[in-house]
Amino acid sequence: MTNTNITNFRKNMFKYVNQAVEYHDIINISTKNGNAVIMSEEEYNGLMETLHLSTDPRVKKEIAEGLREPLEDCIGEDEVEW
Repeated sequence: MTNTNITNFRKNMFKYVNQAVEYHDIINISTKNGNAVIMSEEEYNGLMETLHLSTDPRVKKEIAEGLREPLEDCIGEDEVEW
């Protein structure tokens, strides 16, 4: 995460936005009225998907069951059909 103030962000806006998009960096911008965050659309979409999935009781149950599965009982990555 990169922290900057609004004045510096204004001067270097393109650099910061590009940094968020290319390197998936989160930019925290401080102002006297509070802070704002800039992130890539890809990061935002991933965050929204995670939030959505975490509210689905069925998905939460499957994840909890998967975490209890012994590693040696799991299938290899090359065996997964995507």
